[in-house]
Amino acid sequence: MSTPIDSGAVAAAVVGGAPYLQLIGGEWCPATGGASFPVDNPATGALLAEVPDGGVADARAAVAAAAAALPAWAATPAPQRAALLRRVAALLLERQERLATIMTLEQGKPLAESRGEIAYAASFFVWFAGEAERIYGQTIPASAANKRILVLRQPVGVVALITPWNFPAAMLARKLAPALAAGCTAICKPAEQTPLSALELGRLCVEAGAPPGVVNILTCQDPIPFSDTIFADQRVRKVSFTGSTEVGRLLIQRSAATVKRLSLELGGNAPFLVFDDADLGAAVAGAMASKFRNAGQTCVCANRIFVQRGIYERFAQDFAAQARGLAVGNGLEAEVNVGPLIDAAAMAKVQRHVGEATAGGAQVLVGGAASPLGGRFWTPTVLTNVDATMLVAREETFGPVAPLIPFDREEDALRMANATNYGLAAYFYTRDVGRVFRVAEGLEYGIIGANDGSPSTAQAPFGGLKQSGLGREGGSHGIDEYLEVKYISLGL
Repeated sequence: MSTPIDSGAVAAAVVGGAPYLQLIGGEWCPATGGASFPVDNPATGALLAEVPDGGVADARAAVAAAAAALPAWAATPAPQRAALLRRVAALLLERQERLATIMTLEQGKPLAESRGEIAYAASFFVWFAGEAERIYGQTIPASAANKRILVLRQPVGVVALITPWNFPAAMLARKLAPALAAGCTAICKPAEQTPLSALELGRLCVEAGAPPGVVNILTCQDPIPFSDTIFADQRVRKVSFTGSTEVGRLLIQRSAATVKRLSLELGGNAPFLVFDDADLGAAVAGAMASKFRNAGQTCVCANRIFVQRGIYERFAQDFAAQARGLAVGNGLEAEVNVGPLIDAAAMAKVQRHVGEATAGGAQVLVGGAASPLGGRFWTPTVLTNVDATMLVAREETFGPVAPLIPFDREEDALRMANATNYGLAAYFYTRDVGRVFRVAEGLEYGIIGANDGSPSTAQAPFGGLKQSGLGREGGSHGIDEYLEVKYISLGL
């Protein structure tokens, strides 16, 4: 491996200088009262930056700014809104290297993955620029000769966008781009672990020409005062949240008082099915991409890998060999494939899942322990002899741990795959065309990767069934989440 990167020097070069502030009403400002909180580098534990610790007064100011900006932005012609989105996309790509470096510093993922995420974020602005220009209405045949019926699609209004730490640029882009395209104004609240990427995106929106109050970004260490404020305020018409199912349930309850619209992208427990007739090399490659991307810290990563018994041993050996070759380390280093986990709680959860599985009889083919590097690094782990009662099969591990579970028949695989309250993403590999349709239709999931371990894309609807969420992000469906439908019955 090459000489270790000096993360401190890199951080000073790309993050140092002007302080990070909140964006409210077109102004960069500290938190009311001046409080701040630290953002650290999960690879080293070193301080990266201090950001404002916003509270109720800041949230109220952001709501007021977004509400004041709404009429003019909603009335802005669609081609002008689209042009703004395209300028943001161009700036994301122009600044890709710097933005990717900041993301790796605050989130930990390998730099190559961060570059890919910045490009992915840009793709949402490009896609929804086009969707802004295709917000069509309808004319409906009336039941009387002296009437005409028109259908309009208009922006929901002020929206609050709450994003997670695992994809700090892409998840915000996937919400913000359709909101702006539809004519909504936005209050964005990034995760406290990774606020820098969101603030950088806010800078690009301002540079691209977003009018004051159209995009507001608040940072806070405790999300409850922010949540209390936006849910109590009638002017906030919609909340979009990506995070845990437990928090999602609370937000559903909170939305009742003011009947807010919700979009929720919640937890997952993704099955990955490999049938005897699969292209084994493609299946192993797909499982590697799905499982170990972002150190397994994705809501759609393969959490349970079911392999038909006829190829179980071959798959396990090939998969383990590739997992053994993954390099763990600081994401700034070119050779690294797997970065750190986000925090100590994430490490503790992985340790608990692996410990419970091995105590119950699971066998470790690769890894099974924290990395010798120490800190928040965990060695990529492959487990066999796993059964459905173990935590690694029942809960979302959110780490680089791959449990392999054998099955005999197609119906067994479907039954085990669907035996969960979650329904976000599922994957399967087969060369049988009939099976492709049977399994795709039988899996109770919103996103299906059929011979594809990386199905996410801006032009397709992303979202889950069951307790994995409400609504869809991306695709032509994504902008519908930010539009209201109004019909006009016109008497002649």
